[in-house]
Amino acid sequence: MPDTIDIRSSDNADVVRSVGLACLTAGLLGHVLAAQAIGGSYLAYRDHLLGFAGLTVVSGAVLALIGWRFWRGRPERTVLVLGVVQLLFGVVAYEMRFSVHG
Repeated sequence: MPDTIDIRSSDNADVVRSVGLACLTAGLLGHVLAAQAIGGSYLAYRDHLLGFAGLTVVSGAVLALIGWRFWRGRPERTVLVLGVVQLLFGVVAYEMRFSVHG
């Protein structure tokens, strides 16, 4: 049994990518639940889903440039960081529903 873990193994990359995709899904769920909590109208869903998509495109482009510079050849790290960013924004969007008066 080895004493160290090879962080460049493909199994580890698959796990990191899966965690990133799970975080992206949770971020999307936060936006959907926030839209539902403020009334569930077409406008609420449209705005939250467009916000999620827009944030994914903008932060994905910025993170792709950062990833190209600092962790070239490791796209699973970019997916993980993008997922965490979306998760944080999804939680913030869901928590901010309390300040919306409708």
